Order: sequence, then structure tokens, then C-alpha cells
Amino acid sequence: MNEQWQIWIDRGGTFTDVVARKPDGTLLTEKLLSENPEQYQDAAIAGIRRLLGLAPEEPIPSQSIQIVKMGTTVATNALLERTGEKTLLVTTRGFRDALRIGYQNRPDLFALEIILPDQLYDSVLEVTERIGAEGAIITPLDEDAARTGLQHHFRDGYRSLAIVLMHSYRFTHHEQRVAEIAREIGFTQISVSHEVSPLMKLVSRGYTTVADAYLSPIIRRYVDQVQRDLEGVSLMFMQSNGGLTSANLFRGKDSILSGPAGGVVGAAGTTAMAGFDKVIGFDMGGTSTDVSHYAGTFERAFETQVAGVRLRSPIMQIHTVAAGGGSLLQFDGARFRVGPESAGADPGPACYGRGGPLTVTDANVFLGRVQPAHFPHVFGENGDASLDPQAAGQKLRALAGEVNSGLGITLSAEAVAEGFLKVAVENMANAIKKISVQRGYDVTEYTLACFGGAGGQHACQVADTLGMTTVHIHPFAGVLSAYGMGLAEVTAHREKTVERELTDDLETPLNDISDALANDIRAELAGQGIAVDRIRLRHDAHLRYAGTDTTLDVPLGPTNEMVLTFQTAHKARFGFADPGRSLIVESLAVEGTGMSNKISESTIPQSTRAPQPIDTVPLHLNGRSGVAPVFNRDTLRHGDTVPGPAILVEKTGTTIVGLGWTAKVNAKGHLILTRLAPRDEAPVVGKNADPVMLEVFNNLFMSIAEQMGAVLANTASSVNIKERLDFSCAIFDATGGLIANAPHLPVHLGSMGESVKTIIRQRANNLKPGQVFALNAPYNGGTHLPDITVITPVFDSSRQTVLFYLGARGHHADVGGITPGSIPAFSGNVNEEGILIDDFLLVEAGRLREKELREIL
Repeated sequence: MNEQWQIWIDRGGTFTDVVARKPDGTLLTEKLLSENPEQYQDAAIAGIRRLLGLAPEEPIPSQSIQIVKMGTTVATNALLERTGEKTLLVTTRGFRDALRIGYQNRPDLFALEIILPDQLYDSVLEVTERIGAEGAIITPLDEDAARTGLQHHFRDGYRSLAIVLMHSYRFTHHEQRVAEIAREIGFTQISVSHEVSPLMKLVSRGYTTVADAYLSPIIRRYVDQVQRDLEGVSLMFMQSNGGLTSANLFRGKDSILSGPAGGVVGAAGTTAMAGFDKVIGFDMGGTSTDVSHYAGTFERAFETQVAGVRLRSPIMQIHTVAAGGGSLLQFDGARFRVGPESAGADPGPACYGRGGPLTVTDANVFLGRVQPAHFPHVFGENGDASLDPQAAGQKLRALAGEVNSGLGITLSAEAVAEGFLKVAVENMANAIKKISVQRGYDVTEYTLACFGGAGGQHACQVADTLGMTTVHIHPFAGVLSAYGMGLAEVTAHREKTVERELTDDLETPLNDISDALANDIRAELAGQGIAVDRIRLRHDAHLRYAGTDTTLDVPLGPTNEMVLTFQTAHKARFGFADPGRSLIVESLAVEGTGMSNKISESTIPQSTRAPQPIDTVPLHLNGRSGVAPVFNRDTLRHGDTVPGPAILVEKTGTTIVGLGWTAKVNAKGHLILTRLAPRDEAPVVGKNADPVMLEVFNNLFMSIAEQMGAVLANTASSVNIKERLDFSCAIFDATGGLIANAPHLPVHLGSMGESVKTIIRQRANNLKPGQVFALNAPYNGGTHLPDITVITPVFDSSRQTVLFYLGARGHHADVGGITPGSIPAFSGNVNEEGILIDDFLLVEAGRLREKELREIL
């Protein structure tokens, strides 16, 4: 046994969670408000003092602590609130507005006034220089002018600098020289794009570099503050990619998802201890739900957008949906709506007793799924009152009256509450589909790793909605992000742009580049005390089809193996592959992990008798009212089994064991929920308006249309499609009536149904599975000729009857005509405006008829 403590911390926006591993191996937890200036300066340090039994100002004995591992939202909050460092952007002359312009997609498609996010930089200095895409110096760097401009801004108080020059991801000498001049002048934070994000694309590389300059000083001040109280203690911080790094190497661009990344690591690590290797992370809190996918390796996005800032840095793939315990319940006259608005912490849900609105938590309290008697008594003026079920019940009964009056039906308040929960569950299930089904994974093969304060109340329902049969809930599910800090390992990451066609001749150069990156990683990890023989390296190539924009990462290896792996992954992700198309190696990435001694959890005592409930309470579940036993999870032992329906309560959460489910405690105290009885068949949906099922199917169909759009944008070659998002996707019924559309371009959607009806009218008797049609004829539902519609009939399992149609319409830059760009104003007939496509068979038996398409073009 180690004679020192280990401390693992997640400093969140509202609460700071601390998990401590004592020298004897036992674990303790502490939860504090992140901001409480009346009691302490910093919640993390206060939590350490409390766990060590120290007075508020007593020095922390460094010899007692082996290591502190920490995640923090300090940088995230600064980004959201725009309270980072005053920053100067230095860029190539003529490109001062490139980051302001960004890409052409609108942040809010239907807003009449587009309000762009505030830029992170306060001022721009253009320097005279230009290096071409092939490395030729078009304009030499004017060093004297650069020095004069930098000195001027230094006198104005700027100390943080982001240097982003054209093509410097590959040709770095101008950036290096400007950085040298800035250091001579005295700038204290200099972020250089070829070091921060050495990848193509000026806009995202620039955003990432500016974010690093904007946030790194904030991070440095916080790190210094913590280190003052932990002098002599090894301090490590969680990066957005899910790996730890030494405090002195922690920088702004790697800190955005520092806390949530710990939750993903915690979910993967704790489920692995229970024997599960394919996991969906489900973290439900008060305002939102975070979901993630894990199947042996952590999934990272290499380009993402946070708070209006586009970042190109490896970041944990986490999808967030506005569905939490505080999400508002609203009836719009036809449908039940849940969120995205939230009651927040103040006033909070109605049951908090502060006059708050009706929320998901209120529905759970009203139905008996959250028991006030077994919930922390932290409410009321003195902070010692229980939840108020009467307040929740009063508002739900009033809402039920509004629903019944508006629709002319008779629903009980219980049915209304359960209906809202069903909608909330569907919203969360759709979020999980985005990171699983949409990416080609069969979610039914996975375990749902449930954590967060509200997750256990809905886990069985979410699993049922997705066809999952196993749920895992760790004893520290309420503080799993902090626990994940303890399970995380030290990592280092390097990337380099290649941008060359994948051929056999490229194998050796790729290996040489990868080896050089690996050497840099070994040096960085060795500097953090990791022995060379404890470093595990992963080499990946980021490949894409020539002309497209979306990369997939494959293990670096022989060319034929990489091609095969890419084609297989592309087919799984997007539903098709294009074997004849050349592949481009956009970049190489190498990740090094310093393998540490794995944390092992101690076993708990074997059960000697059946568990005894501490209470029996009313519970409304699956449309039926009855009673259910309540068990204290902390008293359950290894082997204890609790059949549903039942309620398990603990200090940090409530778990509902659903009908047909059984909860069992394993040797390490983990709760494993398993569906034993078959799920009830889906309810028969009639023609009468059902406000619950209306919203459920609305969300399901909307989710399908959104997934169509995501695939279209990710696989497109056209800038119009992949960046401007000038396309629309929709679902139509068997007669061509619009069922649902994603929030795409309204002008496309108004007449797309007429295009579908044209195909039905002209092809109805000859439609076959595997066919796809294209048209742009204005007199058959088209708009202008560049908008080409692609229509796919979808058949039932017998392959005889068309169930519905999928439609996608996208703008093409040029469809011919008498002038380039098409649709000239002075054309005399439609053929002078461009190619007219009217009911063209684009795909037959799953084969793209490219030769025939080229002929008509």
C-alpha cells in the first residue's frame, strides 16, 4: 500500500466534486459549490482540506499527497462568458477579417437578424508577408513594420498574442520570426499557429490559435493559484482529449472539455472493471445530458465548435442535448414539449418550493419516482426542508386540465406526467443515436453507462427505447467525472499535415513522419517522469476521398490495409463506399500514453440474506399505479438482487428499476441492471391525435431528416453543400405528403413534395428497391435549375410496397446555360438557364449511373 493520498477533482461550473484515495485504498468523496467566496477562495483546495481533516487556512502537507489529478471548467467558462485575456491577432496583410467572416453557414437559419458571436481577439495587426501554398515566398516578411506594429500594441497593454499567417501550417519561418520579435518586445503569451494546430484551413487553425492565446493566461493564473497551496505536490490536469498532462504543460486549447472528458474516461474505466467493453455514456444532470460512445478506444473529434469558436484540436466526442432534470414541461396546444429551456438552480423546479416552473423533476416526484423522504433535505429558507410534492402536483393537475380542454380528451395528471417523461426519454435516446446509430454502430450490443444526478431515474426507459438490455451504475456515479480523473493516464498528442494521394510510394515517407512525431512524444512524456518502456504509441492516418472534406482515421500501416479499413469504415458511417476513387492522406496523428498502474477496486462482502426494503411507497410506472419497495443502495451487498419495479436510493442519486428489469450488485459494488422479461410491444397508434405520440414521432422523423443532412454534408465535394449547407432533407409519405423536415432551407421544402409526386405519378407502377431519381424541372416542383432534387423510395420488408420517400435537394454551383454559373437574367427559355433534369434514374439496383449522368450533362 502507498503511504500517500491521491486526490481526483472535477471543478464544474456549479459543483466541485472531489474523490480521495486514502493510503489504505479506501475512497472518500466531497461535493462543494464551485463558487463560495464567503467560505473559501478555491473549491478544489477547500475540498482537499476537508478530506484531510484540516482547518480552512491550515497548510496542506505535501508529503501526504502523492498526486492531484484535476479537471476544470475555468477555461470553458471564460470562453462562454468572453472573459479571457485581451488578445492581439497577427495575420497576413489582407486577411484581417478572415476569422470574422469564417464560413458561410448561418448559425441560426431562421433568425431574421444574424448576431455572430463576439470574436476572441480585441485587435488585429496585419503584417506584410506572403508564402504561397507550395512554399514560394511571394512577399518577404517586412520585419521592421512588424516590430513597429507589435511595439505599438505592447504599449497599449497587449501581452497575449496569436500569430496566424497564410500557409504557415507547413511553411513556418515567417511565423517563427514574428514570434522571436514579439518575445524580444516582451509579450508573455505567444501562441503560434504551426505549434498550436499545424493543420490546413486558415479559419479553424486561426480560431484554435486565438483561443489558445485567449485562454492560456487564464489557465496559467489558475494553475499557479492551485500550485501555491500544493507546493511540492505532483499536479496534473485533464485535457479535452481525455488524457492527463503536467500542470506546466496545460494550455488553453486543450482545456475546453476538461471536466466532461473525465466522465467519459470514468464511464469507460468503471464498465471495463465490470467486464463491459462496448459502452454508451449517459450523463444526465440538471440542465443537459451528455452522451458518448466507447468501444475500446476514446473517440475524438479533430474539428469542433464550442461557443461560436471552431477548434482544430483533438477533443473528446461528446454530444450534449438540452434535456435534464430541470427541463421545462410545456403544452403548445397540440404537442407535449420538453425543454430546451431549463428552470436552472434558482428558482429550480416547482418542487423546490421557490415558485419555479414545471419540470422533468416535478414529473418524477409526482409519479413517485423521486421520493422526498429519501431525497436530501436541502430546501427551504433554512436549507433543511424536503422536496414539495404538493407544488408539483398542483401544477401538473392544472396542466392536465389545459391539455384535456385543448384537445377534447380525458387524461389523468399521471398520464400527462408520464407522457412528458416519455418525450424527454425520446429526446435523450435521439441524442444517443447521433453518436451511435448515425455513425454505423448497433446500439443494442452496448451497455448504457449511467451517471449524473438524474440519470438513474430514466436509465431503464432510455435503454428500452434504444433496445439496450444492460445498464451499469457505479457507486460513484454521482461524482464519476472526478473518479475518471483517477482512472485517466498521461497522454501527449502530435499531428502533421501531409495532404498527398495515398499510394504505395507514400508508405516510407508516412512512416518517417510518424516516427519523428513519436520521438517528440517520447521526449514530452519522459519530461513528465514516464519511463520509455511504459509509453504506448498509437499511429493514425486521417484519410478522405479526393474532393471531399470529411476524414476518417485509420491505423497507419501498409497501403492496402489502410484502403480496406477506410472503405469499410466509410460504408459503416455513411452507407456507401467508392472503391474507384483516390484517397488523400490529409494528416498523420500520433498519440502517446504513459501507462500507469491500474486502480483496482476492493471487493465488498458477499450477501448472506435477501435485501430488505427500508420503505414501500406509491409508484406510477408504465401506465399503472401501484406500490414499490425502496432500498438503500449503500447497504446492498455482493450478489443482492432487486427485481423491478423498485427504487434504489443513495446520497448522490435515485435509480428506478423498471418493470421487466432486475438490479444486481457485483463483487465491486457496481449496480448492473438487466432486462429479463421481453419489452412490451409498441403501443398501437391510431388516427386520433395523441399529444405524446405526436411529439415522439415528430422527434423521431426530425432525427432521421437531420441524420440525412449530416451524411450529405460530410460526404459532399461541393463547398455549397459542406460549408454553406445549401441543402434540405425531408421525409414524405407514400402519396408525397410532407411528414417531417430538418431545419434546412425553407425555399427548398415548399415545393419538394411536388417533385416527389411527379415521381409517383410517372413511375408508381415500376418502382423497385435500389432506385433513386433526380430532377430539377421547375414545372415539376423544382425551384431554380441549380437546385437538384434526389428522391429515394423506401420499401417494406416484402420489397413490394413503398412506405415513404426520402427527398434531398442541394444547390449546385453551375448547371450550364448560356453563361457560367447558370440562370442568366437575359435567357429567353429554360434551356438557356442550364441543364433540365426531369425524372432521371440516378441509381439503379444500388449502382450510380455515372456514365448516363455524364451523358446528359
